[in-house]
Amino acid sequence: MTVRVKICGITTLEDAQAAADAGADAVGFVLYKDSPRQISADQAKDIIRRLPPFVTTVGLFVNQPTQWVRVMAERCGVDVLQFQGDESPAYCEAFAPRAIKAIRVKDRDSLEPMAEYAVRAFVLDAYQEGEYGGTGKTFDWDLAAAAKAHGRIILAGGLTPENVAEAIRRVRPFGVDVSTGVEGHIKGKKDHGKINAFIQAAKSG
Repeated sequence: MTVRVKICGITTLEDAQAAADAGADAVGFVLYKDSPRQISADQAKDIIRRLPPFVTTVGLFVNQPTQWVRVMAERCGVDVLQFQGDESPAYCEAFAPRAIKAIRVKDRDSLEPMAEYAVRAFVLDAYQEGEYGGTGKTFDWDLAAAAKAHGRIILAGGLTPENVAEAIRRVRPFGVDVSTGVEGHIKGKKDHGKINAFIQAAKSG
């Protein structure tokens, strides 16, 4: 089965369209004010309504009140809710079946909480103190492979056009998720050439 590809941290219509045109299965919008890739619900809504059909849209949230998440998700019209912070299993369950949960992987013990979550997929990202993703750091892919015992895995963390094919070969994830790896020097501004190269590499296997 061909791996799914999500391009995250989209901040402009041009970048969203470039991702869709290159064959991305999903695009992600960071609705978290402390992120350099933060976008407002109204900005996300304007981009989403111009995207072609069959491109899944994902809203990324971090430790925000449930009612606020509901309002923002409804306002911008995202399909899937990605919880990137310290949200509990009960918190995520309140958003079923639209929820996916990010797990920041430091070591094998990081995988243990996954057994408590009833979500449709897990996004595995590298652990970095005080950060909730978008660090551009990789982690032990053997742990990602082991995490598949808990459900569908979307591999993130330091993926690039150069290493994504190897990551997929080793982990065989349901999907891959990239943000930093398809940017230039400015966070939130995508390099369209890198987007194309990433998706081609990811889907070539």
